[in-house]
Amino acid sequence: MRNARMMWMMVVTSSLLTSCSLLPPSLTGQVGLAGIGDPYFPTYGNSGYDVERYQLRVKFDPATGRLDGTTTVRAKATQPLDQFHLDLYGLTVSDVTVDGRTAKAARDHDELVITPAAPIASGAAFTTEVVYGGRPADTPDGDAENNGFFTSRRGAVAVGEPQSAAAWFPVNDHPRDKALYEIELTVPPGYSGISNGLLRGRTENAGWSTWRWEVTSPMASYLALMAVGKFRVVQGEHKGKPMITAIAEKVPVGEADRNLARTPEVADFLETIAGPYPFDAYGGIVVAERRVEDEMESQTRPVYTAETWADGPDTGILAHELAHQWFGDSVSLDTWRDIWLNEGFATYAEWLWLEHDGGPSVQQQYDKRYADRDSDLWKIPPGDPGREEIFSDSVYERGGMTLHALRRLVGDETFFGMLHTWTEQHKDGNASTADFVALAERASGRQLDGFFDQWLYTTGRPS
Repeated sequence: MRNARMMWMMVVTSSLLTSCSLLPPSLTGQVGLAGIGDPYFPTYGNSGYDVERYQLRVKFDPATGRLDGTTTVRAKATQPLDQFHLDLYGLTVSDVTVDGRTAKAARDHDELVITPAAPIASGAAFTTEVVYGGRPADTPDGDAENNGFFTSRRGAVAVGEPQSAAAWFPVNDHPRDKALYEIELTVPPGYSGISNGLLRGRTENAGWSTWRWEVTSPMASYLALMAVGKFRVVQGEHKGKPMITAIAEKVPVGEADRNLARTPEVADFLETIAGPYPFDAYGGIVVAERRVEDEMESQTRPVYTAETWADGPDTGILAHELAHQWFGDSVSLDTWRDIWLNEGFATYAEWLWLEHDGGPSVQQQYDKRYADRDSDLWKIPPGDPGREEIFSDSVYERGGMTLHALRRLVGDETFFGMLHTWTEQHKDGNASTADFVALAERASGRQLDGFFDQWLYTTGRPS
């Protein structure tokens, strides 16, 4: 996500925290039930199991706003389970099975509590199938902006951070439990169903189209994309990998098409600073839903808005979201407190690209911000911004400045070698700020506690 703060998604956060806070004490934070242990969002995700793969079959009708889905979750228990939770809100569950046997299911606010017919042993693989449906916009508040699922007569888009997946399928909704995905989107005649990864095929049945996508690298749930609408879909190839872009027909042909066409060029530059492109597909999508106010780094297919290029070319936006494919998507944060690892790194990559493309130098970007002694950047520590400030300018810009200050301290060779090591060592996994500090100290041969404490964990302008 680029520098602008997503106020509507903070509404999502507030809404979910309010409803989840009503959970009885016996459920809140109990191992194996609700919550994966995130210090900012303790009820996000679920413990007790690790998801290997989701298989989503979703049908959406823009004429009625109704979604019908069947989600199959293949997972392994990490402890004995008499019951377990999935995150799901705003939809009605009609049937649940575990390993082919009917299971009991109860709703506790945004938690789907499943009791299998027989307990699941620790280490055992198990398969859960959930059949569900309804109007995703029909949340208790009756407002689509409260769940990250935006629907209109033109279609729908599900996108958002830190949560959005639970708006359209049952999920362990936290980046710590990354998984593979198979996604089928069935849409009416004349509509496209766009998602992440590889397009495995498209079939027609009674006029409806089913678009089949596969994500072959582990993906954090908030990066899962569903977009139904009328798009200009262009299929191509770059370095032997498919590149698929989709631009809403409502967006005039022109700037958006030209900017998206530079995706391979920008991605190739980012490889020089971050290592090989981490996924097997390239792409991007431009949506025309006005309530989606900011860009988003959906894995393999970043989301841009109709306003992204309304004022002319801006490849900085492109570079920021593509940089997230390495920093945030391939190497995902361990907890939401570590979000500067996503946004600070993507901001710094954006500055590097702009310098490469003839814009201001990275040093100029740094100096301009550092010169402002009264800037809000110095009021929020990016390494621990607090849950209400995870999209603050400090996380983005002071996070990027931290990397430049580190680069000046250790030198270019060590710094850029460090970035390559980071993306290689943590590819397809999760990492924390502590992991990055440890890497920086190993690579530089220096003790850097004081440096990172000043830049990441204190208020005031670092000396």
